[in-house]
Amino acid sequence: MSVLVLLLSVGAACCLGFGFVLQQQAAAHAPLGDFLSPRLLFDLMRVPRWLGGIGLMVCGMALGAMALGQGEVTLVEPLLATNLLFALALSRRQTRQPLGRQGWTGLLLLAGGVTAFIVAGRPEGGAAVGGPFRQWLIIGVMVGLALLLTVYAKRSRLSAAPVLLAVAAGLLYGVQDALTRVSGQLFAGAGWGGLFTSWQPYGVALLGVTGLVLVQSAFETAPLRMSLPALTAAQPLAGIACGVGFLGDRLRMDAGALVWEGAGLAGIVVGVVLLGMHPAMPCGSARGARVSELQRSA
Repeated sequence: MSVLVLLLSVGAACCLGFGFVLQQQAAAHAPLGDFLSPRLLFDLMRVPRWLGGIGLMVCGMALGAMALGQGEVTLVEPLLATNLLFALALSRRQTRQPLGRQGWTGLLLLAGGVTAFIVAGRPEGGAAVGGPFRQWLIIGVMVGLALLLTVYAKRSRLSAAPVLLAVAAGLLYGVQDALTRVSGQLFAGAGWGGLFTSWQPYGVALLGVTGLVLVQSAFETAPLRMSLPALTAAQPLAGIACGVGFLGDRLRMDAGALVWEGAGLAGIVVGVVLLGMHPAMPCGSARGARVSELQRSA
């Protein structure tokens, strides 16, 4: 694994984690009438804390794009999942909560899961596989699932709506990361002309804006501990599926390696959930309980 890819990915995770905390703190005070509406972004643009969080997120995405340009999606995505460690670090500074058994267990599972997946899988890049049909099939499945989750979250009266929105956003961000890598390859091979005459960069922008609306709506209606774990767990899974499915990333496929890769992914997901549910994470305001009221009136 390249040291540069490691540093870029961890730097991206740091910016994303800090940015998510600031965004949620601002979005928690946004009007509930803006739920799942682009108006939410325009309202939040007036809040300096949210703009700071977005600035950090943009820096994280830029560093992530650089990492994807140097390494495989299947390598970068697990490292990006460590953004939750940095979100927890900032939250702990504000709440002064100790890590405790839950925090240390989550930290070890997340770090161990990332290490196990990378060491066992030994991700390697390769040429795109399967042609346009496989690419559109995998992207369609991810985007379609995100759409279903969003529709169910809007119509449902369950308090799980923010979790569903966060999962949907994570799926879109995973696809966005894959298309970011494709865009980088197009630019390297054909320059600006080849990049802007292809659909991938426009897909990156559309997925980014749509995911941002979903994430801010989840942040608006529930504490960070409900939304961020789902977002952080879904994004690497979707990105790895795209990397292996149509980008040509290769992982070791022998029985022993597959066991450790599966255990690593499971460790990442469980660690993310434990850290995301840690008492140090902001509880948010009581307005999250009003999500069912909002959905009833929709």
